[in-house]
Amino acid sequence: MATVKLLSDQEAAAIPAVQAVFDDIRATRKTDFINNFWRALANDPANLKRVWETLKSVMTVEGAIDPLTREMIYIAVSTANACQYCVQSHT
Repeated sequence: MATVKLLSDQEAAAIPAVQAVFDDIRATRKTDFINNFWRALANDPANLKRVWETLKSVMTVEGAIDPLTREMIYIAVSTANACQYCVQSHT
């Protein structure tokens, strides 16, 4: 059971700042799925945008480590930390 409200797609659509981030998540990750982490953060649209932009700046920019390897590292760390939610989110 969630301890914070998880915004539905309909609720997100009513908040332009949230809808913009959700659209960017979908486009960046090439999926229609928005996981509960983002739906919970959507209760504070400014924080949602800040966290998404920060994550994107680490996970999607050009660098010495390609995006696939970054995701594999994320999964390895999530596994080591026994965070099944994180593992599912990044596979």
